Amino acid sequence: MTAAASRHERGSVGFRRLGLAMWCAGMATFVLVYAVQGLLPTLATQFGVAASTSSLALSATTLTLALAIVPLSAVAESWGRTRVMTVALGAAALLGLAAPLAPSFELLVLLRGLQGIALAALPALAMAHVTREVAPRHLGGAVGLLIAGNTIGGLSGRLVASAVADVAGWRIGLLAVGLLSLACTAAFRLLLPPPVAPAAPPVRLRALGGQVVRHLRDPGLACLFGLAFVLMGAFVTVYNYLGFRLLDAPFDLPPALVALIFLGYLAGSWASTTAGRLGDRFGRRTVLWIGLVVAIAGVAVTAPAWLPTVLVGLVLLTVGFFAAHSLASGWVGRRSAKLPGGSPAVAASLYLFCYYAGSSIGGTVGGLAFDHLGWIGVVGYVALLLVAGLALALGLRRVSPV
Repeated sequence: MTAAASRHERGSVGFRRLGLAMWCAGMATFVLVYAVQGLLPTLATQFGVAASTSSLALSATTLTLALAIVPLSAVAESWGRTRVMTVALGAAALLGLAAPLAPSFELLVLLRGLQGIALAALPALAMAHVTREVAPRHLGGAVGLLIAGNTIGGLSGRLVASAVADVAGWRIGLLAVGLLSLACTAAFRLLLPPPVAPAAPPVRLRALGGQVVRHLRDPGLACLFGLAFVLMGAFVTVYNYLGFRLLDAPFDLPPALVALIFLGYLAGSWASTTAGRLGDRFGRRTVLWIGLVVAIAGVAVTAPAWLPTVLVGLVLLTVGFFAAHSLASGWVGRRSAKLPGGSPAVAASLYLFCYYAGSSIGGTVGGLAFDHLGWIGVVGYVALLLVAGLALALGLRRVSPV
């Protein structure tokens, strides 16, 4: 039986174990990456820094992750996807246990940056692993499940850190998140089934440049990479600074209630899996466009200073973002596999480079908009990014949705 024929089918034991394992990997990763997002107002107060400066605690992780993701992902795949993912998660969890001990904001940012390097190989390897292990006709749903784990991990990190910090301080909050990540790493390793796809051939760093250029020259992949940048820049900006808005007048909400805005991520978990299935059935382009329109409408609805519209707009933005991200990320792997000389791992790492660069650069620039213009500045900035994303997505009309 060929490797292609033995790939996991929906409903099989291997498919379920792989799905649960990758869900745990997403949890272990994103519980660490985004735990500080709900703590940004606290960090700004504790260390006496501006809102945009406090966001460096998050941006440092996503920036170093973005810078390291392409070379590490390409080289690490030939070392064994299972081994590398396990080591990366374990190292990041240990750094997560060290972060609460940081005596200064600068050292906290440094530790968070090292965490990003430790995690750099994992997101692209996870996406490439699912692409290689799952039967192609079930790939959309499988990628959606992976992203759902990422979503729940991001939600859990924010909620656990914020809830514990409200009772015992931000240091204990980060400690709780580190322990949770370590537990998810152990579950990932126990659940992950043996790979059915052959190991990737070794990639030399000298040859990596040619592979990167080959992927960037493909018009469809270039649009999807640009879409990742603007999508994440817009999304992280809203979640970074909405907490600051809700703590101030006219809302004046207590910190424990402000942390609950991250429950909007539950809508994102549903959207990522649903959009993957709908994209497989009705076409990725159509569902992608709809997701972006929903996200644009969502950020506009957050503009009035009335809590119900803010919450409705946040849910709409979250649904639209995760629907678009799920479809775009799954499309990258499939398109790269059809590209002559293409590599799903390189394509996934380039997509995620743009994604995390959007988080670090876009989120920091969004903080400057908030510092100088308040929430209306954030709305205008985010809407501009999402309209640019819609233009990129419409450019995919001339690209075959392989």
